[in-house]
Amino acid sequence: VQLQASGGGLVQAGDSLRLSCAPAQRTSSNHGIGWFRQAPGKEREFVAHIRWSGGYEYYADSVKGRFAISRDNAKNTVYLQMNSLKPEDTAVYYCANHRGPLSTVGVGTSYASWGQGTQVTVSS
Repeated sequence: VQLQASGGGLVQAGDSLRLSCAPAQRTSSNHGIGWFRQAPGKEREFVAHIRWSGGYEYYADSVKGRFAISRDNAKNTVYLQMNSLKPEDTAVYYCANHRGPLSTVGVGTSYASWGQGTQVTVSS
């Protein structure tokens, strides 16, 4: 099942947005959920990850302290709370299931079930 990211929009620098990813369900082959983003003309980059086991969180240095990943097991949804947004955060944001070992957290090829992303545009 492909994951669907939603919640994007057009905001001003300094504003906040909360993205949602669903259906985010733990399975025998799915070890967590990752958020990635891709800006025009740039490669896809890792943003954040949450493990099903223990709820451990991982962040790219560029978003550490501003973004927070969380999960709602009852709603089968993973969220990405984005605060203090900057113009350089402008991108299409995607979520995906992590299928690899712990050492591959943040490596795009270890993720699957990519769905359509959601556009986040931050104006200066």
